[in-house]
Amino acid sequence: MKVLLQRVSRAKVTVEGRVVGDIGPGLLLLVGIGKQDDTETLAWMARKVTNLRIFADAEGKMNRSVLDTGGGVLAISQFTLYADTARGNRPGYVNAAPPEQASALYDRFCELLASQLGKPVAKGVFGAHMDVELVNEGPVTIMLEHDTTP
Repeated sequence: MKVLLQRVSRAKVTVEGRVVGDIGPGLLLLVGIGKQDDTETLAWMARKVTNLRIFADAEGKMNRSVLDTGGGVLAISQFTLYADTARGNRPGYVNAAPPEQASALYDRFCELLASQLGKPVAKGVFGAHMDVELVNEGPVTIMLEHDTTP
């Protein structure tokens, strides 16, 4: 599983001209599901995302989590995080989970996040063409990975 996490002042996702998810201060997550991922992987990643201390405390140090700040989370499915560009100029996606598996795991991941946050998670539309807008605060962008390859 791969999550590209961005600390944002605000973010929104639009599908066919309609806003389907938006948040104020918090985290934008681009979520890639690998074909080896399972519920243990999702649980690990949800804990990591919600507890990662990347928000400023009173002294300006990154010492607070999204849980501590009460920030929002916008999660967008993003199979292209699994792009393999080692050969040629067309990326391959053999390590990304197939759509049926990825959709179910993405939904479960969002449920786990919501449970830990105690509030809903804003989402994109799985498999749709989406326009994502964000204001990256800092900027802070972190790639989180949990490798479940045997």
